[in-house]
Amino acid sequence: MVGVESRRSKVESLLGRGVLFCLLAAVMVLPSCREEQVSYDPSLRLRLSVDSLAFDTVFTGYGTSTQRVILYNPNANALTIESMSLRDGKYFRVNIDGEADAGRWQQMTIRGKDSAFVFVRVYIDPIGQNNPLIVTDELRFNYNGNRTTLLLSAIGQDVTVLQKANYTKAHRLTAKKPYLVLDTLIFQQDLTIDAGATLYMHNNAAIFALGNVTAKGTIDEPIIIRGYRTDKLFDSVPYAHASGQWNGVYMLHSGSQKSYYTFQFVDLLSGNVGLFCQSDNTSAPLPQLSVYGCRIHNMSVYGLVCLNTDAIIVNSEISNCASHSVYLQGGKHTLVHNTIAAYFGYPYTNLNIHSAQREDVAAVFINNLSKQMAPMQTYMYNNIITGARANCLVLAAPMQEIYQGEFRGNYLRNDTLQLPQFTDNTYAKDDDTVFVNNHYLYKEYKYFDFHLVDHSPAIGVGDADKASTYDKDREGVSRAGRADAGCYQYVP
Repeated sequence: MVGVESRRSKVESLLGRGVLFCLLAAVMVLPSCREEQVSYDPSLRLRLSVDSLAFDTVFTGYGTSTQRVILYNPNANALTIESMSLRDGKYFRVNIDGEADAGRWQQMTIRGKDSAFVFVRVYIDPIGQNNPLIVTDELRFNYNGNRTTLLLSAIGQDVTVLQKANYTKAHRLTAKKPYLVLDTLIFQQDLTIDAGATLYMHNNAAIFALGNVTAKGTIDEPIIIRGYRTDKLFDSVPYAHASGQWNGVYMLHSGSQKSYYTFQFVDLLSGNVGLFCQSDNTSAPLPQLSVYGCRIHNMSVYGLVCLNTDAIIVNSEISNCASHSVYLQGGKHTLVHNTIAAYFGYPYTNLNIHSAQREDVAAVFINNLSKQMAPMQTYMYNNIITGARANCLVLAAPMQEIYQGEFRGNYLRNDTLQLPQFTDNTYAKDDDTVFVNNHYLYKEYKYFDFHLVDHSPAIGVGDADKASTYDKDREGVSRAGRADAGCYQYVP
């Protein structure tokens, strides 16, 4: 009897476990069934990851890259979208979960706690005008008597397309409408760029100037030379923040005729090389480079290179270059009130968006060691030269003590240079805070800002006599009463 009772209890136990298993299985199946069950409750709503999608400058005749929006169903039950449509459908191209045929978007069901991907791109035909055109549309999702709407907008801009070309006569680039430069442009004779002109440079596009160059922008109408991508890598990172998007501007001099290169209020952004000036001559006539009020920023190699070139660089920002920001070799060079800041790449941004890594080199390198160069002189007044490296200024000369030049009123991140040419300079301390922001904080939407903070050690350290010659900073702020180092005067 004991054996019978024991077997009976085991059977009952197993039966109990079976019932429990079935109950658990049913509980597990119920949510899944609910996710599939379509609800027609008008109180249930779909949600978009963004309410609006804006495309920056779109070049007419060229499609854009694709942006993505997520359409969520946060509810437990499934919802059926009765219809999806574009209000206009003229400019925007939409793909939903891989399906571009709008006729097949009808009666689309999104399960509970699930989502669909909405891909959008823009194509605008040439508009026949110089000024930009704003285009808009709406992507509408209709369900259960509700409507969820994604607002779409873009700025269409006609461009003048410049492909690979060799100009044998003097040439002028105007500000009537932007240029899209697809390849290398060679200018055999003089090149003039008008104030307000914008050049969007395609991958590896470059400018080679063999004659004179005159690029005179203004504070209100700067000349801009930048990469052609106007979209974003991802939400908080514009493509413009990635270096190496185009090649550079190269001025190559040879022969017995002197060349003049003038750049005023020109922004050169996110290429490989900003300005590269080279002469075959090691004696007069050397070319003359004048840079005033310019910004050369975010280069994957060099910012400014002068090889056998006389140069005057004033009120300019040359910042964040993977190699030397300024490289001088051969010629007479005068730099006054410039901000030369070298904070390229890690750890000043933890995004791997650049085409190069920062080299362990000085921000400013003065090379007087080459045998194939013109005699050198260097004069630096009221500049900021700083960055990630302990020594941001290197003077490489066979006998530094007799090198011809003068360095005065500068703020330098450098070991104190015990040389007779260096007087009344301010040397950086490790705990100095010089700028508003020397990091790229992409999650906070904060980009590099090389204006001075209120306690910057560069405030008031400049030479007053030199400041009086250039009595306004890069942005037109008066230096009367105080000479701050760098191209930006501190404004309380």
